Amino acid sequence: MKITLSALFFLFLATLISAQTLEDAPDAAKLYNEGNKLRKSGNYNGAIEKYDQALKGSNDYRIYYQKGVTYKKLRDYKKAEEAFIKCTQAKPDFDIAYNGLGGTYFSLGQFEDAVKAFKKFEELSTKPKLKKKAGEYIARAYTKLGLSAKSKGSFDKAVDQLQNAVKYHPFDAAYLALAEVYVDKGEYDNALTAADNAINNRKSISKGAGYYYKGLAFKGKDNKEKAIENFKIAVKDSKYKNNSQYELKNLN
Repeated sequence: MKITLSALFFLFLATLISAQTLEDAPDAAKLYNEGNKLRKSGNYNGAIEKYDQALKGSNDYRIYYQKGVTYKKLRDYKKAEEAFIKCTQAKPDFDIAYNGLGGTYFSLGQFEDAVKAFKKFEELSTKPKLKKKAGEYIARAYTKLGLSAKSKGSFDKAVDQLQNAVKYHPFDAAYLALAEVYVDKGEYDNALTAADNAINNRKSISKGAGYYYKGLAFKGKDNKEKAIENFKIAVKDSKYKNNSQYELKNLN
């Protein structure tokens, strides 16, 4: 019985120590701050060492968060994932931890997990700017899922994922991918709408991208005049120049 009680006491003590916040553990707080300074100076391995030392005296969520951020800097995404998950376990309502986790999953190519994490980030965030940023990240992850489905020939699934993307954010690349999928499906009116949205929200795609797919859509609708008009705009874009020249040659 004495051995059992002694073991339980030390287990309780260990739990108490690990649960301490930085405010309650000055030595851990000092190590945490030293780690932050090293991280900011670019000494990421040194920062990780300090965070690990700090965690021996405190289980504070902030240590795990900064550890995750630092592992992301080192591009060690599996360890970053582990740190961010522990951060969310220590403080489930810490919104930016889910942002870090979502970004980590995105880098790992785990886009479904990224969507879930970014949605949690959006749910917990109270600041409009953060909610807007979360919506953009959700859209980017859904776009990756849509492009993956498209590459496998699953056009209906691709449309679903890309439509999910633009529900959260008017992402030009998502609209452009939708235009391409709709052309492949022979849904030319939908392709035109998506291409116009890509053009009107253009930030990351090239200038002629939307016009090229408008040209293909009008070609599919047997509207030669409109197809030529759009291909002539797209041909000025180096990325779509050769394809547009080919289409114009066949239409003239």
